[in-house]
Amino acid sequence: MPETPLLELRNISKQYGHVQALTGVDFMIGRNEVVGLLGDNGAGKSTLVRIMSGIERSDSGSIWRDGREVKIRSRKDSERLGIETIYQDSALVGSASIMRNFFAGREVTKAFGILDTKHMNDVVMDVLLNAVRISGINAPDILVEELSGGQRQAVAIARAVYFKTAMLVLDEPTSALSVRETDKLLSHLTELKRDGVSAVFITHNLYHAYESCDRFTILSHGKVIQTVAKADTTLRELNEIIVRH
Repeated sequence: MPETPLLELRNISKQYGHVQALTGVDFMIGRNEVVGLLGDNGAGKSTLVRIMSGIERSDSGSIWRDGREVKIRSRKDSERLGIETIYQDSALVGSASIMRNFFAGREVTKAFGILDTKHMNDVVMDVLLNAVRISGINAPDILVEELSGGQRQAVAIARAVYFKTAMLVLDEPTSALSVRETDKLLSHLTELKRDGVSAVFITHNLYHAYESCDRFTILSHGKVIQTVAKADTTLRELNEIIVRH
């Protein structure tokens, strides 16, 4: 029998006024898999991401986690299912430290509700130096606004890894990164897959997608045009599919 998907969206539709953003979309993420979600502007990629992340609710369709139907009505629901979304700006607070961003909403406390700052600082540095291995960060109290784009993305990924995320949703993560930072981010995806973390990679850059993904789902005008394994297609073919639609 085929392996049960980690996350599966079935027949998802979403309408905004007179605009049909998604129509009967089926989308699946397997275990230890990086799936590229591709398509031109207006294809419906961002809407699908918002539904997976709990920011939006679909008008119809269902969501399944490990073969069991679930509801994702909020970001908390998404987090409880092990889904962490990382946006282009990494959704970090620039004026707060790395540690405060890392544990935002999940702070560790001692007796009487006092923050266990030492423990949280130790955790942050251990994860950043050993699990995700980010260069150039030597203290947990550095403000996020002082970090480069690549360092911010890596902090967001490190947070997801520490809190046992099963699946990362990366929405255009490389668009604001340098070539070196992009290479590092793509290598993080490979390392995470080896550690059992799946990912959905949303990008306009087909080169980055083809380098990192095992399978591709292509959207156009809110519909799935094609789903194909990397082994069964080429970069040129992917580009031709998107251009034709």
